[in-house]
Amino acid sequence: MPRLFARIVLAAILPSAVLAETPNPQPPPPVSSTGEQIYAAARPRLLQVRTLLAAQDKQTTLGSAFVVTPDGLAVTNYHVVSQYALEPDTYRLEWAGADDRHGGLALLAVDVADDLAIVRLDKPAEAQFSFDPRALDGTLPKGEQIYALGNPLDLGFSIVEGTYNGPVERNYQERLHFSGAVNPGMSGGPAVTADGRIVGINVSKQLQGELVSFLVPARFAATLVAKAQALAKPPDPASFRDEIGRQLTDFQAGLYRTVIGKGFAQAKFGPYRGPEAELPWMNCWGGTNAGQAPPPRAAAATTACSNNTMLFVANDLGTGSISLSHAYLKSIDLNDFQFAAFVRQMAMVRGGYYARKWHTHEDCREDFVQSDPAAEHPPLRLTWCAKAYREFPGLYDVTVVTATEDRGQEALVSRLSMDGVSWDNAIAMSRQFVDGITWNR
Repeated sequence: MPRLFARIVLAAILPSAVLAETPNPQPPPPVSSTGEQIYAAARPRLLQVRTLLAAQDKQTTLGSAFVVTPDGLAVTNYHVVSQYALEPDTYRLEWAGADDRHGGLALLAVDVADDLAIVRLDKPAEAQFSFDPRALDGTLPKGEQIYALGNPLDLGFSIVEGTYNGPVERNYQERLHFSGAVNPGMSGGPAVTADGRIVGINVSKQLQGELVSFLVPARFAATLVAKAQALAKPPDPASFRDEIGRQLTDFQAGLYRTVIGKGFAQAKFGPYRGPEAELPWMNCWGGTNAGQAPPPRAAAATTACSNNTMLFVANDLGTGSISLSHAYLKSIDLNDFQFAAFVRQMAMVRGGYYARKWHTHEDCREDFVQSDPAAEHPPLRLTWCAKAYREFPGLYDVTVVTATEDRGQEALVSRLSMDGVSWDNAIAMSRQFVDGITWNR
């Protein structure tokens, strides 16, 4: 898939998956003398975070973290501690320092949308990082050298020198573009300036590019630290699953308020028009089956749009994405009956990945939408499919597929998919999408 975040990997995943993604990991380039000084000063403040099976005491994921307060508060990524947050009876958290110290961790706060978590060490910290004021107020200049620290591939604590490129453009979630090698295991580690102050938190990399990595802005971490410091007592570990569900619900509310409020532009597809998102972070790509061998019996011109949003919930569950597509189909040598069967095949709902642990079985309904001359809508065959989230009430994955029914040799098949959406937002978005399919007059 050619969209920006289609080949992004979170930088802390299961060791077996890490090896699959990086069969021949390349060592980072040598760092400057400044980097050496930063690394030497940072070592007492850097941590490795391990998620272990409580019953077997065997690690399942590895990530990084960094200390920010004298009493042992540390920042990491949510995805580093997600297994424990969702199943605290099955897993436990442990930290290890560069000096072979280690101990237990208590989870205090999570921010799923920004992929952050705050943990507390079981003992006071000897040293801590501070946040760069320019990073907090957004005045850090592009081009400044910054340094990402962490424990890549469980090879030991290391430092990577790179360039700060500011916020990623065309993205709903704010992320910082870092030209440096953030590798699996570095998730949750700090990215710092030459004076050792926090600019961002390592979170992911793009597999299709070289040295294209991403950081969570420091101000989001500072906000979550303040929230954790204000707690009267540590939260019950069993409460995090409900908190994660609440945050997912809040996230989709803001996302769909923006998308529905902005509405759709209309694009031409032969004798039809179809809706396309106008938002800058909805990227659209075109395609065709012309030139295929053997030659196709029906021509297909396609366009696909999607947002650059993916919320990590668990190793086998991501959500928050919106995608829409249109396929303008025209017969080359099919008769009307054959072409109708071809359109029907193109309009099938392909359920995609289904995890019974997280979703109910998909339920589909099919109906016809009659022509509306006043609104210039062609007759449509509409299929609506939804599956509910078992653990997060009120959220659904929804797919809507329409196919025009007014011509024997031409058709427009349109598809809208929404992950992690409330029922009301799914209805409103679907209605807006279907209303945007009209004749091109």
